[in-house]
Amino acid sequence: MAKHLIVVESPSKANTVKKFLSGDFLVLASYGHIRDLIPKSGAVNPEENFSMCYEVIKKNIKHMEEIFKAFKQTDIIYLATDPDREGEAIAWHIYELMQGKGFLKNKIIKRITFHEITKVAIENAIKNPRDILMNLVDAQQARRALDYLVGFNLSPLLWKKIRYGLSAGRVQSPTLRMIVSREQEIESFISKEYWDITAECSFNNVNYSAKLIQYQMEKISQFSITNLEQANNIKQSLENHADGILSVIKVDKKKRIRKAEPPFTTSTLQQEASKRLKYSPKITMINAQKLYESGYITYMRTDSINLSNEALLEIRQAIIDLFGIQNLPVNPNIYKNKFKNAQEAHEAIRPTFCYHSPESIREIINDDNQIKLYELIWQRTIACQMIPATINTVCIDSQCNNGIFRVSGSTIVNHGFLNIYNQNKNEKYLTNILPQMNIGDTIDLKQIKNEQNFTKPPSRYNEANLIKKLEQYGIGRPSTYVTIIDTIINRKYVVLSNHNFKPTDIGKVVNKFLIRNFPKYVDYDFTAFLEKELDNIANGTAKFIDLMKNFWFPFKKLIDEVEQNVHRNDIIHETLNIKCPECNNNLSLCLGKNGYFIGCTDYPNCKYTAQYTENEKNINSKSTDRHCPRCNSILYIKNGNYGKFIGCSNYPLCTFVESLEKLENTNVKCPTCNEGVMLQKQTLRRKQIFYSCSHYPECKYAVWDRPINEVCPQCGWKIMIIKTTKKRGNEKICPQKNCNFTITI
Repeated sequence: MAKHLIVVESPSKANTVKKFLSGDFLVLASYGHIRDLIPKSGAVNPEENFSMCYEVIKKNIKHMEEIFKAFKQTDIIYLATDPDREGEAIAWHIYELMQGKGFLKNKIIKRITFHEITKVAIENAIKNPRDILMNLVDAQQARRALDYLVGFNLSPLLWKKIRYGLSAGRVQSPTLRMIVSREQEIESFISKEYWDITAECSFNNVNYSAKLIQYQMEKISQFSITNLEQANNIKQSLENHADGILSVIKVDKKKRIRKAEPPFTTSTLQQEASKRLKYSPKITMINAQKLYESGYITYMRTDSINLSNEALLEIRQAIIDLFGIQNLPVNPNIYKNKFKNAQEAHEAIRPTFCYHSPESIREIINDDNQIKLYELIWQRTIACQMIPATINTVCIDSQCNNGIFRVSGSTIVNHGFLNIYNQNKNEKYLTNILPQMNIGDTIDLKQIKNEQNFTKPPSRYNEANLIKKLEQYGIGRPSTYVTIIDTIINRKYVVLSNHNFKPTDIGKVVNKFLIRNFPKYVDYDFTAFLEKELDNIANGTAKFIDLMKNFWFPFKKLIDEVEQNVHRNDIIHETLNIKCPECNNNLSLCLGKNGYFIGCTDYPNCKYTAQYTENEKNINSKSTDRHCPRCNSILYIKNGNYGKFIGCSNYPLCTFVESLEKLENTNVKCPTCNEGVMLQKQTLRRKQIFYSCSHYPECKYAVWDRPINEVCPQCGWKIMIIKTTKKRGNEKICPQKNCNFTITI
């Protein structure tokens, strides 16, 4: 019969711990949390100092009975749940249940923790037991109570004011706001055209491209050249004065030192696994949990970038053995955490034994996902203690009378940590290996090219940069990022499209409701402030009751005010400046079960409805002086999900739309109708430039490239187009499908 009982959280962790202990120890698992708040109103009672009412989770009753039975036959129980607030709370719940059943008479119960599952770590933990830290338990209970009070009071309000089944949360709502705000930036973004001018050069049989940075004594910025005519004029002027050569006027050589990134925290591991391995945060944490429970890595929920002295000594010796002493810095590399509210009590995520290379454990771990993740952790850990990479950079300016071109290149002098780990997989440390040049050298100029570009809107958040943003703002904790993302997806507030988060219609409505009525509680700084207060409770510098009182009473007062004063129709309906075709009342944008639709404001007297599409939203529309070419109704400037556009006031009977960005009149007569002229326009969604007849929609002739008033010498078509590509530069092309006439300009 075992004399001692050890309780851990998971069965796989229990199996690993058993390997390092004698037969005097019995190891059982609690299977995670054993108690939770009762899932109904009243589980947290503000009137009784926020007392909390718990119940045993049904699926874990049998596991607790097994623990109770084993404890009766042992002398000492060690509560070895995870070394964080959640683990401390689980240990406390086990203690409370045992005390309630009277099991603790003449028994010893102790709390032990270890950050890695190794024989030394477990034995040290058993030799140095402690009591349960109630500060950590209070911090976990405060988090749980806050989330409960927000969820059980704000969510029913959303049911009444918007739709049944919705939810809001202390952390999920600011996260949703972050995603919606980025989408609004994308929708309001207006693309701008700009041109780059490059010189194709050759020196000592080495070809390279240089970019124009100065013209006629003026610096060339991004928007210095904004159209083809301007670009062609500059190009022509440069070619006239270049005589086929450039002269080197400046050679700037520098040595750059690139340091390795610190070892992984939970968030940086999730980010890097997303970028490199295409793992979702959930998949990353599942595999990290398995690696931890198998004893291969240290505890995987941490925001510390510290390494223990023992680990540093082992890593430094491994660097000498694997890469030579020349790759080892004189002193260990020390890193400082730059994010809000970071906890430094734990270690960073690292291999428990760095001589366990990914190759050596491949036969033991029969799981490709785990091996790839372990390799990432192993490489990052070794690299963080290696010398920096040394990179030589060179910047060369060359001139042709009134223009200066610049080219940069780099070569690696000493790989350092790059021998094992390139922290930015997309970054090229070795670029444009340029020949040796000196001031006064003459460079052969092969040709000068124009390249058309357009500014792009900010990209949507993916899982990696959303987690990074949450960490920067101090929102959530390492253990909560996966839950936050799962919640907003499961509630259908956002969808993952091409690995990017896009808010749904219901997500936008919920976000708008919360920002209008609860701005303080979806504010990033306020959410981070609450996280800091929870940390203060854990540190013993703040009290559970004080935090709960300061939060709850103003929050409850606001809940009551919104419930009384805000009406549902004001939230789910948005009046449009469009008349109903059946009763002449205004139409409105309505939120239904499947998203937005168009309906009449006089419902139920008028039951007119129409399908809604994103680019037909008509909020804050303004009348123009123009009439619709299809139905002669007034045209409006509207604001849709892809920016501003012109649409008919008789929508949805008339669906005429037109890009607002009529950028330029080319003065080229339309070759099909011989009446309109070709106008430069933008597509509504992707902001791509195209050219179409001014008599659209009667004449639908359009081309993607700029038209010119020249007749095709091969087929006689009335116009030609100018096409620009990186490989061939500018070409005159006949736009007719059955004609292949092309000539390089």
